[in-house]
Amino acid sequence: MSLLLKSFPFLFLRARPLSVFPTIVLTKARRALPRSNRGLSSVSASSFQPPPPSATAETPNPIPPVTLNDSLQWVSRTAFCGELSSDAVGTRVRLCGWVALHRVHGGLTFVNLRDQTGIVQVTTLPDEFPVTHSTIKDLRLEYVIAVEGVVRSRPSESVNKKMKTGSIEVAAEHVQVLNAVKSKLPFLVTTADDAKDFVKEEIRLRYRCLDLRRHQMNFNMILRHRVVKLIRRYLEDVHGFVEIETPMLSRSTPEGARDYLVPSRIQPGTFYALPQSPQLFKQMLMVSGFDKYYQIARCFRDEDLRADRQPEFTQLDMEMAFTPLEDMLKLNEDLIRKVFLEIKGVQLPNPFPRLSYAEAMDRYGSDRPDIRFDLELKNVSDVFLESSFRVFSDTLKNGGIVKALCVPSGAKSYSNTALKKGDIYNEAVTSGAKGLPFLKVLDDGAVEGIPALVSSLDPTKREQLLRRCSARPGDLILFAVDHYTSVNKTLDRLRLFVASELGLVDHSRHSILWVTDFPMFEWNDSEQRLEALHHPFTAPNPEDLGDLSSARALAYDMVYNGVEIGGGSLRIYRRDIQQKVLEIIGISPEQAEEKFGYLLEALDMGAPPHGGIAYGLDRLVMLLADANSIRDVIAFPKTTTAQCALTRTPSEVDPQQLKDLSLQAL
Repeated sequence: MSLLLKSFPFLFLRARPLSVFPTIVLTKARRALPRSNRGLSSVSASSFQPPPPSATAETPNPIPPVTLNDSLQWVSRTAFCGELSSDAVGTRVRLCGWVALHRVHGGLTFVNLRDQTGIVQVTTLPDEFPVTHSTIKDLRLEYVIAVEGVVRSRPSESVNKKMKTGSIEVAAEHVQVLNAVKSKLPFLVTTADDAKDFVKEEIRLRYRCLDLRRHQMNFNMILRHRVVKLIRRYLEDVHGFVEIETPMLSRSTPEGARDYLVPSRIQPGTFYALPQSPQLFKQMLMVSGFDKYYQIARCFRDEDLRADRQPEFTQLDMEMAFTPLEDMLKLNEDLIRKVFLEIKGVQLPNPFPRLSYAEAMDRYGSDRPDIRFDLELKNVSDVFLESSFRVFSDTLKNGGIVKALCVPSGAKSYSNTALKKGDIYNEAVTSGAKGLPFLKVLDDGAVEGIPALVSSLDPTKREQLLRRCSARPGDLILFAVDHYTSVNKTLDRLRLFVASELGLVDHSRHSILWVTDFPMFEWNDSEQRLEALHHPFTAPNPEDLGDLSSARALAYDMVYNGVEIGGGSLRIYRRDIQQKVLEIIGISPEQAEEKFGYLLEALDMGAPPHGGIAYGLDRLVMLLADANSIRDVIAFPKTTTAQCALTRTPSEVDPQQLKDLSLQAL
């Protein structure tokens, strides 16, 4: 029988509630209230005189009581759908949930009843309980019902091995419709996960309450709960961490993204900022003597969105005092190993591999490399230092570099046309490259490609290039030429693109590693100044204190399958060094006092050596759930345009609210 989405009126088995369903009943009635006499002008209490007894006062029209045809009922249940098994055969149960599937077969009516734990089949007994059979026959998808009956084994030919409860069913003796569906459903909840034409995300977000009923979304939300519960128990029970909440209304600080601002009504013209992270507060908690702090923290950043970003997001925030770098890394490795083992059954390595920032950029062009495949970049600048190919040699003379990416068997996979104007070429241009130089290695060891590039290589240089790239006949060599940052950006993008297109990624692998020894600062070309690569509270490597501007930071990022899942650092705990770092990024002592005076003051009051880390909880759960977007692991996310499709926010507000805040709409 096809799945029908009909709206049926609110149904009950009997005119009065069944005695088999213990309920709390609430009926609605409104008492008639007198209306105030709006015809009176404003007068003082002392001057008001009641009308003389002879005067006829207007009698207000009473408001008639409002009654409902049916009552609200709260029905208890004795079992959950997905938890029933053959051990429950012969047991009388009362179940509550939603109609997931409905079909009529051989004079019987079958309903798949769904709750948070799963699905169980309910069948009717038309001869013994004809009224119940009739009611169940009239049910439609997503009706909310309560069913009482006896658990029994299914006939052997009816066992459904694809269902957890496929060996049993509930023979319904009584049923009660708690709420009918009176609107057309925008999509079928039960079959949405398996539908060939999957429901568009904008529809799912608009009707999120229905979307969250889907099995996959239910699984994702429960998984998120399990991850958070596991983290809390591990940090508190094993390591003695204390969860402390930090303020949501604070002051604006420069942290790399725009703040969400909240105007103050009490202090007109001033604003709070929603926290981009609890960074400064958790450092001050260390000064306060709380050695091990953590928080499941809500954070806010007004930035352009993508699949793994939201304007409001959740992070696991941690900070520890008196904890050296190696101890910090080991504790976090133990935490993440436990999460992956208990949630996914995956045993991660002990210890985690490490790459320095310089090594990661040199070999992979990225500080969050995906090492599930072996493509590595090679610096070939020396090969072309005196080359007649001016594109390369002129760039080298101006301080640039030439790097190459060798693609195994790529010569056959990519035609010359594709390399000159196809998808792979467009990937290079999108990354900022002006073109895509390439060479193909032929069967005899010769090369073909851009004529000027081929002719610039004498046999010695050609052999040197092929040896450097470990290139074999049939391989493709892609080049990028420019300054260091641009070259790495281009080849990183091409590396990921090629690996995905050619199926080089081993999806059975779980690649996790630390990237360490980041530079303290990077150059902001548009503003012509240095800025902190992580944030300005990261401690410099003590070996580099002689020249802070080129120092390495005691910072560390955890990378899983090419995605940064966490990052942190040891912190500056001395005021003089903190002020010097702020000066390097262009913050004067006066500006530092205005923006961070409370932190600088705290550092002068006995701040202990400390450090910490923050994990993007949404992103971590997304990876554990094998989801494509963090919107699939957040109950009520924003769209890519930072809107809530369900509540239609952001929205305009009442002009009086703006007036109260000393604001006005443009």
